Amino acid sequence: MAESNHLGRRDFLATLGAVTAVGFAETTASAAPVNRRPGRLKQAVCRGVFSGLKLDLEGMCRETARLGGWGIDLVGPEDFPVLKKYGLIPTMVTGGGSIKSGINDRKNHAELERRVRDLISKAAAAGAPNLIIMAGDRAGISDEEGQDNCVAFLNKVKAMAEDHKVTLCMELLNSKVDHPGYMCDRTAWGVEVCKRVNSPRVKLLYDIYHMQIMEGDIIRTIRQNIQHIGHFHTAGNPGRHEFDETQELYYPAICRAIADLGFDGFLSHEYTPTKEPLQTLDRMMKLCEV
Repeated sequence: MAESNHLGRRDFLATLGAVTAVGFAETTASAAPVNRRPGRLKQAVCRGVFSGLKLDLEGMCRETARLGGWGIDLVGPEDFPVLKKYGLIPTMVTGGGSIKSGINDRKNHAELERRVRDLISKAAAAGAPNLIIMAGDRAGISDEEGQDNCVAFLNKVKAMAEDHKVTLCMELLNSKVDHPGYMCDRTAWGVEVCKRVNSPRVKLLYDIYHMQIMEGDIIRTIRQNIQHIGHFHTAGNPGRHEFDETQELYYPAICRAIADLGFDGFLSHEYTPTKEPLQTLDRMMKLCEV
């Protein structure tokens, strides 16, 4: 049989997605050149690092670009044009469920599937690499049933995520202090979901602050599970503040371990500052230049 010159559906979409992402990068680079932070890790931010400043999204983008960040987490399609103006990437798109109402409950699946498919398309068009997925509250659902439900949902949408090269990142949160009842509160539980779904586009958002509260042993856990981690969030513990001498996590060692593993995703800062926010962010980013 003669070899076909036609691209398959996934090959075509993958090529289109790559071209779109390159176009986004070139457009933003020409619109607003950004001097990226040095080091082996690509650092980004969440809006909370600007707490205490009267900054709108444009102001946050301006300061993120000035300090050498790659992008901003937890943004939606309505925010994409502002990030693009400053040469920034929407490093984590929000909207894939909530802490209380997520994919562990089948009654949410129909609405969330519609929303997630729409967000995957919009994320891919903007060159956004990740979409956050929330497991949801236990609310009477056993961990076993919730795990089955998460796997069932992710199996429905993984092909589209693969086609569009958008990684679905289910976030690990602590249920001990901040989010009582949240189901995806242990690395092993989330990793098992990823293994069962078995897709390169279904991973975990490993929040270092939250997992320090639930498990500790951060560096060993990251090393053992890096293939299932698509994104990181930072903050000190206790208090979820900047990781200074009052906090028990030592981020230079954690970041070095992540970089040594060849991690090529993003590490985004998600703390609430107790000191001047911009000077604090500069210091925190400097600590992560490994």
